[in-house]
Amino acid sequence: MKVGILGTGVVGSTLGSKLIQTGHEVKMGSRSANNSRAGEWVRANGVRASFGTFADAAAFGEVLFNCTAGTVSLAALRLAGAANLKGKVLIDVANPLDFSKGMPPTLSVCNSDSLGEQIQRAFPSVRVVKALNTMNCRVMVEPSLISGEHDVFVCGNDPQAKGAAVEILRSLGWRSIVDLGDITAARGTEMLLPIWLRLWSLYQNQNFNFRIAHSRL
Repeated sequence: MKVGILGTGVVGSTLGSKLIQTGHEVKMGSRSANNSRAGEWVRANGVRASFGTFADAAAFGEVLFNCTAGTVSLAALRLAGAANLKGKVLIDVANPLDFSKGMPPTLSVCNSDSLGEQIQRAFPSVRVVKALNTMNCRVMVEPSLISGEHDVFVCGNDPQAKGAAVEILRSLGWRSIVDLGDITAARGTEMLLPIWLRLWSLYQNQNFNFRIAHSRL
């Protein structure tokens, strides 16, 4: 499969490298066609890796990952181009973290809206699936770093798009995938970030995740 990664940071490069290892072709996109970090990532990942602009990556990918900073995701997607995004599955990994007042960050959108919903409204022809935004990127691509069962959440309006996302998640090693329903559930997964940040501070380690325990009655 051809996958487009929007964003050249540690999340995008970690996901892109793992997807190449599992047999996909991946093009990483940024604002500039000569982004140095993207070039380094391509050199490290071989012939199935390439890079270009956001528009190049969006046009290339059959499935896309939004790995940009949440506060600039809408701007990045506009640069990617509605025509290049149209009809495609977009797995939104980003969180709307606002660092303008220092640490810890706040959420630039919450409660009655979410970044996932904002993307879906701005690009109604795109099939947005929110997933993988509640954990560190190393855990995203290697869930076995954490012993025992733990969960990854998905939500989105299009069942087929969620099915495609689930298939990719399974290829990354995920076994416990919790479908939370439509894209409005992104409010909840994005609002887990303050507790995630507090747990990071508590454990001084990012290799942890959430597990939902419930009665089967």
